[in-house]
Amino acid sequence: MDFLHQWFWHEGNFLGIEWHAWKVIGWMGNVAFTSRFAVQWYATEKRKEVVVPPSFWWLSLVGSWLLLSYALFYQHDSVFIFANLFNWIPYLRNLIIHHRHLKAHMECPSCRKVNPPPAKHCMECGRLLPVELPGMTGSQSGS
Repeated sequence: MDFLHQWFWHEGNFLGIEWHAWKVIGWMGNVAFTSRFAVQWYATEKRKEVVVPPSFWWLSLVGSWLLLSYALFYQHDSVFIFANLFNWIPYLRNLIIHHRHLKAHMECPSCRKVNPPPAKHCMECGRLLPVELPGMTGSQSGS
């Protein structure tokens, strides 16, 4: 059991790491960024097709911002800063695209089935969906 204590509390520090706020932020960024692969794997296995859920992009965004903060305010390492400086942009863009896609879904006024954006007829009852007016989205145009 002494070897476990030595491994976990090496030189009096948990896991041999000198912990402080910026170390916690850096490790949180690593955990968030790494956990996105488990989220994507789970979603893909569940649907039996390649799926990238919004939580993947949220974990990517949070992880990259935490790692960038750690690099900027603690490490002061130009390589580490540059590696994390711009990678959050596509993550944010994918979340915006996902949000717009969800807003574009139309609810059938007849059967209340929610239909994807390109649909002109309800997938459930076959009725013609209401025409979306400029400035109105999905559920607003049917009221």
